[in-house]
Amino acid sequence: MDSLDPRTLPQPIRDELLAPDPAAIDTSAKELRDGLNHCPKCGSTEVRHRPGTDRLICLYCRHEWVATRVEEAFGLGEGIADLRGTQIGSGARDMAADATSLRSYKCGGCGAEVVINTATAMTARCHWCRHVLGVNEQIDDGAVPDAVLPFQVKKDDAVARIRQFVNKRRLFALKAFKDEFTPENVVGVYLPYMVVDARGNADAAGFGEIETRRYTRGEGKNKQTYYDADVWRVQRHVDFTVDDLPLESSARRGNLDTRSNTHNVINTILPFDTKNAVTWNASYLVGYTSEKRDRDVQHLMPRLQDQMLSIARAQMQPSVQRYDRSVRWEHERIDLQGTRWVSMYLPVWLYAYHQPGPDGGLRHYIAVNGRTGETMGSVPVQQWKLILVALSIGTVVEALALWFIAR
Repeated sequence: MDSLDPRTLPQPIRDELLAPDPAAIDTSAKELRDGLNHCPKCGSTEVRHRPGTDRLICLYCRHEWVATRVEEAFGLGEGIADLRGTQIGSGARDMAADATSLRSYKCGGCGAEVVINTATAMTARCHWCRHVLGVNEQIDDGAVPDAVLPFQVKKDDAVARIRQFVNKRRLFALKAFKDEFTPENVVGVYLPYMVVDARGNADAAGFGEIETRRYTRGEGKNKQTYYDADVWRVQRHVDFTVDDLPLESSARRGNLDTRSNTHNVINTILPFDTKNAVTWNASYLVGYTSEKRDRDVQHLMPRLQDQMLSIARAQMQPSVQRYDRSVRWEHERIDLQGTRWVSMYLPVWLYAYHQPGPDGGLRHYIAVNGRTGETMGSVPVQQWKLILVALSIGTVVEALALWFIAR
């Protein structure tokens, strides 16, 4: 039987068949080779993150150091303009569909076996010898990221920022929320992201209008404003690159259903200084919780294309400012010529509150960027207070209008 000729197939299928396979980038840190995080001076595994810094400290010999930045270690900050095809870091590769989250690890200190549920934790301590265990073997379900951006904002600072955020909104806040508000329940969590470098080009075609005359017709309530405009066909092409674009790689956090949660507050505390991310070291996670990603590159590609198209529109905007009645794009196309994907943990302080209601209620979140301190969130409000204020403002506005008319 003759082999199938891709050139005879429809274009989308042909393009997919002819596209090169993703290229693997070995971004595994040296700690992944033996599954342990050692102090580079004395070899101890009693290693911790020093709060408020990017440094690690050995609790045995007190030696301090900073892990290597991931961009410097693997050259990820270079060659974006020359990207071709899809390049994927070790921690960003596809997850095995049948992989289990429960893993057994043999303690390197005493030989005991310790089970870690990688669905909820990435580190544990041996209950016999206090040896720190990290999920450092490059396990087959993609739980270990390529890089981690350490917390710099301490918990006390995060609590103070959240308290200040809530205090500014106490007037309208739900009484139960104010009574139950306990900032001490703020949790530091590493959220999974894919950080993408990309090269692409975009084309757009549509119509732009330039106003030539404006005039009014009618009198009183029947007065209407009209305008005349020249209509021009507009076409634009742009080549561009994107450096370190973050995409949420957790389906749960990516679910922006505002009827049931306020996950979207996470996007409001961007950006993160991802250039300072360091190679994977589980010691940075001790004392914090973490989430495991559940989205592969193929799942996130449509989201990347949407983001790239938005960036392309912004790139085109300065060249169409002469069309003062705006431009209506009717045809748009984005072509991704090359991408590079790295899996990364980003630090966020979170406070959650569940507001009871229909269909399970609404879960509110207040988030603090673990690097910059940027704070944003959702506070449940008393609806009757908002209505009362709106009616009061309406009454004042009406009174002022009557006063001006009387004059």
